[in-house]
Amino acid sequence: MRLRVAAYNVHGLRAGPDRVAAALEQLRPDVLLLQETGRRGRLARLAAALGMQAAADPRSPLRRRVPNAVLVRPPWRVAEHRLHRFARSALLFPRGALLARVLRPGRELWAVSVHLGLRPAERRRHAAELHGVCAGLAGPVVIGGDLNELPDGRNAAALATRYRDAHAAAGAGGGETGGRGTYTYAY
Repeated sequence: MRLRVAAYNVHGLRAGPDRVAAALEQLRPDVLLLQETGRRGRLARLAAALGMQAAADPRSPLRRRVPNAVLVRPPWRVAEHRLHRFARSALLFPRGALLARVLRPGRELWAVSVHLGLRPAERRRHAAELHGVCAGLAGPVVIGGDLNELPDGRNAAALATRYRDAHAAAGAGGGETGGRGTYTYAY
């Protein structure tokens, strides 16, 4: 059975959870890697509309959110998840990677939703941190997110040397994953 993965920067769900759910329902992903998820209530409504379980950044009254999420469709389930905040990330728009270990009978993988910084030097630091974080994960890994650059960008190219481009390996159609700068990779 083929695993269907999508990555999508939903821009705070400003279009509304129902409209985003309608667009995503056509893809019917098993694993959905989201960035800029907006308010927690909207993310919960999106997950419910899709019939998926959501793993999001933990609540913290002392820090701004890193609004990445991993959603899974049954029979997949989230066994554990954690947030890795990138060091020296912008204070107003912190960046990071949400890592979720997802399971189904007979299968397990790590799903990583990532959002790299806007400035080139920041993206390089974030991509290097991402490599270190993912190197410690046991088992298959799928990484997807908003890299804030095109596929020929330095950091996207660096990811492609360590991880296979998931769409090139197994995809169908045009390969769009929710916006310019959003890609998926598998290891």
